[in-house]
Amino acid sequence: PRPTRDGAAETVRYWNRYVTARGTWRLHSAGRPTEPPGEDLATLRSGLEHTAGEVFALWPFYTTPCDGRVPRLLEAEHAALALYGLHQQGRRDPMHRPGIGPGTALANLRRSERFGADALDRRVDATANATSVASLRHRLRGLVTQLRTGGQPMDYDMLLDDLHSWHRPDGRRRVRRRWGLEYYARKPESRD
Repeated sequence: PRPTRDGAAETVRYWNRYVTARGTWRLHSAGRPTEPPGEDLATLRSGLEHTAGEVFALWPFYTTPCDGRVPRLLEAEHAALALYGLHQQGRRDPMHRPGIGPGTALANLRRSERFGADALDRRVDATANATSVASLRHRLRGLVTQLRTGGQPMDYDMLLDDLHSWHRPDGRRRVRRRWGLEYYARKPESRD
């Protein structure tokens, strides 16, 4: 953790070790990009079929404090790490991009026309209507695979927050509303 202006520790999640606030790779002192090691990404992906804490090799990647139990924030961080490992796999550009929420990323993918709009709409709808974090995590896996194929990044800090909020009905409603606004937003037509 890095200290903030008020002296509190700022949590630096795994993806932020490698990606700047502008969404570019951090640079080595020699000026070369610092990309996450492939073996790290493989370890992160190993969490896709497991819940937080089950994969011993993932513990060094967790930043959420624990006091002898697995808190919901750790469950959310675990899911975000595993999905990030899947998303970044085989990609040269960073797939974490601050400020691009999941709904926006999926809307960008839809506009790219790489996938059928109706099929993507159905998958996004099914994901947004997941009633449990486990179901949400499973459905996001398919969408993240499509985002990777399309080269579309998203903000993994936002996704982590959304996964953490999904445990509460009011949190799910807020996340669904934001994802819907991001995904279905249409730019107003200009009046010439």
